[in-house]
Formats: sequence, structure tokens, C-alpha cells
Amino acid sequence: MAAKEAAIGQPALEFIVVEAAAIPMPPPWHEETVREGDNLSLIFSRAGFSERDVYEVSRTDGGRGLRKIYPGQTIAFRTGTHGELHKVKHTESKLKWTVFTRDGNDFKSSVTQRSPELRQESAILRIQSSLFLAGQRAGLSNRVIMGLADVFGGVIDFALDPRVGDTIELVYEAQWLDGEKYADGAIVAAAFTNRGTTFDAFRYTDSQGDMSYYNGEGVSMRKAFLKAPLDFTRVSSNFNPNRLHPIYKTKRPHRGTDYAAPRGTPVYAAGDGRILEAGYTRANGNYVFIQHGENYKTHYLHLHKRKVKQGQRVTQGEIIGTVGSTGAATGPHLHYEFLVKGVHQNPRRVHKSLPKAKSLPESEMARFKSTVQAPSQQLAVLYQDNRLAMGQQTTGSSGGE
Repeated sequence: MAAKEAAIGQPALEFIVVEAAAIPMPPPWHEETVREGDNLSLIFSRAGFSERDVYEVSRTDGGRGLRKIYPGQTIAFRTGTHGELHKVKHTESKLKWTVFTRDGNDFKSSVTQRSPELRQESAILRIQSSLFLAGQRAGLSNRVIMGLADVFGGVIDFALDPRVGDTIELVYEAQWLDGEKYADGAIVAAAFTNRGTTFDAFRYTDSQGDMSYYNGEGVSMRKAFLKAPLDFTRVSSNFNPNRLHPIYKTKRPHRGTDYAAPRGTPVYAAGDGRILEAGYTRANGNYVFIQHGENYKTHYLHLHKRKVKQGQRVTQGEIIGTVGSTGAATGPHLHYEFLVKGVHQNPRRVHKSLPKAKSLPESEMARFKSTVQAPSQQLAVLYQDNRLAMGQQTTGSSGGE
């Protein structure tokens, strides 16, 4: 009882409430999007900063990246307590950005890079009119569709070879970030069935670290020449030695293939070589001739613009010009010719007589077979699913009619 009274008899405690000082919020970021024709000075000026600020930020370690800016990227600015430039943030993509922070009279940079999660995805394409439209219907990005054209470009002419009912089974990589698909990646494996013949292709990195695509037997998909040397839309005429010339109205040999396409469509070098001629004549318009080794030449006529010069070395798939209608041409198209030892050959058939494609050495084959086993099984499952689906569609439409 005494202890209780002593507790009760003690003086009451006083609580003093002290208000916490308000913590100042940092100024908001001011963001500028890089536009066509922009440079660093223009962007800094739009944000209200000087050439001196440009110099101080760009001279820092990591500031070199600011000198290579591209449309669509963003550069954000944050000021200090006295309105001076305090931070700059250069966002190249969702995967990489650099922050420059003032440190006295200088700036220090900090780079953040993220790695997306790689997942494998698959798709089935059924061609009704073109590879591009089939890919769009399957939900593929332009990158994957053009990747298919690149992988099979040595064995398929996508202007002339595909037929209604042709199919493609595909396994490819996709990049995921924060639970959302960020971008499509490389093709892992694909099978193209054209007129009943199936061409397969597998990505493989050899023991030297070189990556390429090979068929199931280890033969390279990269041939000496592309089957079609441009991003085509349609073909106006084929190889015909007795055709009636559309302008001169006389029988003149048409020693090549005409690919009609919109003006400005890129034209590719069909194979590695050296520019033999690049000029203009009344008949050919703007033209480019390429020498490939000792025995082969390719000719590209009626170009809108030439992108190469005589004597220049080019690699397969490099842009050498754009489709046009210069010279004796009735409309925009590429006239493509193939010569062997100076003699014109049908570009559509000459590939059968060209040297064989490179194969993997025997020392690589065991490793190659092991690597492609899983994607090969994935393609087989997709193939069976595709045939089952096509069979069900055929049965359904027959029953409905």
C-alpha cells in the first residue's frame, strides 16, 4: 500500500510536443524528348540552360553518351536551391539511363543498366498472301518477321516461292521487363514448309563463339547469294529471253527478274563483293554492278538512288540503292540480273548451280546436335499442332458447305 501511495504521490510527467521542421521537397524533373535534328545545345536551351552547362555535363566520365542522342530518347533536368543545374538524366531506353549530379564545380555520372528476362515463345504462321501479312496475323513484330526473311533468304524468294497453304513454325526469344513484354529477340529455330518441302533452321553458336543459322544437318543457311535482293512487295515479270520490251516495243531479251516495289524500297547486295560500276545510262537509269569473286556478277537497274561508289567493298544484305524508275522503265521496280562468267543466267534458277553452302566441321557436329535437340522437338510439336488445326478447319468448312 505504501508503494502504491509513493507511485501516486510522484509528480506528473509533462510531454512537450515539438513540431518537426518541414523537409523541403526536391524540385520536379523537367523532361525533354529528343526530336529529329536535335543536338545537345538545342535541348539544354529549350530547358533554360546555357552552353556552359552543356560543356560541364558532357565533359564528365560518361558524358560521351550524351553526344550520341537519338529521337525518342529523353533528357530530364533538375535544378538546385538557387535555380542552378543540379542533375541531368539521359534515358536511352527502359534498360539504360545515366544520371549526372553536380559535385562542386563538376558533375559525376552514375549509369543504371537493367537486364530483361529472356523467355522463349512460339508461333505458327499460315501463308494466305505473303509472309509479312501472315506474321502480322500471328501477332509477330516486324523484327521477327524480317528475321525470318533473313534466316531463309538464301533458300526462299519470298516474292515468288510462297504459296497459299505454306506454313512456318517458329521458336523465338522475347525480352520481358517488370512482368511485361519489352521486345522480341532472336529466332531460335524455325521450319518453313513451301510447296510440300520443309526447310528448317537452328541458331547455333560454335566453339569459337560465332553465331549463325544451320539446317538440321549442320549446313549453313547463309548462302553465297540472296534469292531476292530487296524488300519486295510483288513481282511484275520473270526471266524471259523473248519478251516484248514495254517501252521500245521490240523483242529484247529480258535477262533478269523485275521486282516491282514502291520508290525508295531498299535494295540489297545479293552477295559479298566489290562495286564494279555505279553510274547512269539512258537505258539502265541509275545502276550498280557488283563483282563477286572471279565468276559472278549481279546487276541492279533503274534505281532511284545509288548508295555506293565504284571500287567499294560490300557485304551481303548491305543497302546499295533504292528502287526507282530511272532510265527505260515504265514504273518503280528493280531489274535484277545474274551473270556467270559473263553469261546471263536466270536469277531464279542459277542458285542450283552455285557452290554448296558451308557446313559445320565434324568436330562441331556432336555439340550442334545436342544444342538443337530441344528446339527441334519444339518445332515437331508445333508442326503436329498446326497440321491438327488445319485438319479440323478443313473438316469444319467441309461440313458447313
